[in-house]
Amino acid sequence: MSGDKGSVTVEIFGQEYKVRGDTDPDRVAEIAQYVDGKMKDVAKGAPVGSLAKIGILAALNIADELFRERAEKRKMQEDIESAANRMRRKLEEIVP
Repeated sequence: MSGDKGSVTVEIFGQEYKVRGDTDPDRVAEIAQYVDGKMKDVAKGAPVGSLAKIGILAALNIADELFRERAEKRKMQEDIESAANRMRRKLEEIVP
């Protein structure tokens, strides 16, 4: 990874990309390494051919992770709200 003010150069699957923005360069590098790893996993798993296909399959895998995390977060929020409501009802029974 290299960079100048406002931009970072990262390598993903053997290709260099210049990323511009306000995001911390270390964070950009971490994300790029993650994407690179996902693409390498896809390429190892099956010979799918083009860089575009590997990128799309890696993106699908990452999107699947994101959707699972969102569902887990939503479930946790529902569980917390349910527990809070139960506690509120019990307190209302005890304290008029």
